[in-house]
Formats: sequence, structure tokens, C-alpha cells
Amino acid sequence: MARKTFFSFHYERDIWRASRVRNSWVTKPDRESAGFWDAASWESVQRQGEEAVKRWIDRQINGTSITVVLIGYETSGRKYVRYEIEKSYMDGNGLLGIYIHNMKDSNANTDYQGTNPFDTFYIERGGRKVYFSELYRTYDWVNNDGYNNIGSWIESAATASGR
Repeated sequence: MARKTFFSFHYERDIWRASRVRNSWVTKPDRESAGFWDAASWESVQRQGEEAVKRWIDRQINGTSITVVLIGYETSGRKYVRYEIEKSYMDGNGLLGIYIHNMKDSNANTDYQGTNPFDTFYIERGGRKVYFSELYRTYDWVNNDGYNNIGSWIESAATASGR
């Protein structure tokens, strides 16, 4: 089944790695993606202010069933990544995280591992905090062979969310 997928990531630091993940995904049969910034779009919308960025994010997430958070070194602290996770959860999207720090960038360098952004979100269940990191899976693009497995990861996240 085709899954329309929103990719969330730290634009400035991780665009090279994020582009590689996204491009590998959209070349697979029956796959669609949404919400991928190019430099001109990002700069244009960002100049219009925070509310314009949030409206753009809302439009891009609308109609998707999965949000893939590409986790780099600084991802978990990014304001818009946090907003995208919250919005995705509220919209009922399946969520999953993919660590991208082991991927080589355009200079053939890897990066430091970032913290799991799902560790900062929780819901109350049975009188206790259940963190998103308990609910949503994370993978490592390199160590878990993301190129060949992203489709099954996305399908599992969709099934788990009932989408």
C-alpha cells in the first residue's frame, strides 16, 4: 500500500543526509513523500515568520499517514521538529525515528549521535508517563540497512497507528 510520508529533520545540519534518505524512499514503487524543503522554499517561508512555517508544516502533514523523524546530532532540540512531532501525533500519524549520524555527508564525514526526540514527549496512561520512545520505534539508517528496510519500517509504523 502506498504511504504518503512526511520527513522531519534539522534542515541546516542534516539536509544532505535527509536528501539521501528521502531520495531512496521515493524511488521505491508505490511510495509518496511530502514536506521536503528545498533551500529556496525554506528561506522564503522562514522569512515570513514562525506562523507561516507552522502553516506550511500543517499543510504538508495534512493527508500523510506517517511521519519519519530523521535524527541527527541536534534534531531533538529543534523547535520545528518538535512541532512536527506534536502535530503528527495529534493528527494520528504513525511515527518512527531513523538515526542518520552514521551516514557520510558530502565531505565523507559522519556525525555525533543525537538524542532521541521521542524521549521528551509522553502521554499519561494508567497514572504514569508513557514516553513516545516506548511507543515508537527507532532505527539506524546505516546499521539497520535503511536503504532496503525503510519501506517495512514505514509499513510497521502505519499498521501500529491503525493507518
